[in-house]
Amino acid sequence: MDVLSDVFASVRFSGGVFLDAEFTAPWSVVSQVGPDELNSQGRMPAHLIAYHYIVEGRLLVAVSDAPPISVQAGEIVLLSRNDPHVLSSAPGMPPVVIDDLVQPPAEGAPASLRYGGGGEPTRIVCGYIGCDIPDNLLLQALPPMLKLGVRDGSGGAWMESSFRHAAEAFGASGSGSAAALGKLAELLFVEGIRRYVAALPEGQTGWLAGLQDRMVGHALALLHGRVCHPWTTEELAREVGLSRSAFADRFTGLIGVPPMRYLANWRLHLAAVRLRESPAATARIASEVGYESDAAFNRAFKRTFGTTPAAWRRPS
Repeated sequence: MDVLSDVFASVRFSGGVFLDAEFTAPWSVVSQVGPDELNSQGRMPAHLIAYHYIVEGRLLVAVSDAPPISVQAGEIVLLSRNDPHVLSSAPGMPPVVIDDLVQPPAEGAPASLRYGGGGEPTRIVCGYIGCDIPDNLLLQALPPMLKLGVRDGSGGAWMESSFRHAAEAFGASGSGSAAALGKLAELLFVEGIRRYVAALPEGQTGWLAGLQDRMVGHALALLHGRVCHPWTTEELAREVGLSRSAFADRFTGLIGVPPMRYLANWRLHLAAVRLRESPAATARIASEVGYESDAAFNRAFKRTFGTTPAAWRRPS
């Protein structure tokens, strides 16, 4: 069982592209995806990832007080928590808010922005990737910012060519190319997470680091492979060849929660996805994810998501 693939399969991404921007040095702006950029979706997803694909030129991206990173043409930067961030042509420049400078979409063309002092040009395409499941294990485990070379990895030349073609078409006409860019960004995001996990140094903690640990990774594969099995910490410890206390300490130290709490959270995550996608009765879904009692499932679901399974099934 590939746990990462299992989690990817349970995450239903939805994405979009909302802005074609061209800056000329010197420039510095504040950016964050908000409700105005999500008009086509109609509501804010529970979790939102902002991204910028650099079509031409270069820029710096900074989140909070962290040092800025440099991004250049052919690269994409993903803000995994949609934190407010500063894009600029050089460090130390005071950023401006650009909301009033964005030209709204017209005649099938995308919203556009042209701003700066007339020097070196930089063109970017701005978009987002959303997920409706709150407290997602995968997305919570990511760093605030990821930079990816579109050309890197297997199929990189094809991905870069496709991204560049769709970005150029987006600047000219918008509609159809926006959908293509959104899907390409989702594919690149998945590939980027795999690269990030593979490069994690020893000594890291967190869910992604747990995947790389031989014993904790084995336990995660067992939990994901047989989610409705009545697992206990003792049984998992036997399966991975550790004492109960040694296993519980190792799992909790890496993942951040005890094994049975992890399993409960994962079961509820799966149930939330199935409620939205399947017409099956709530009791059946509860049973499929390991709950023997419909009443216990309803209580746990409301405690986690703040609403009943029936109300979650019919989002406003």
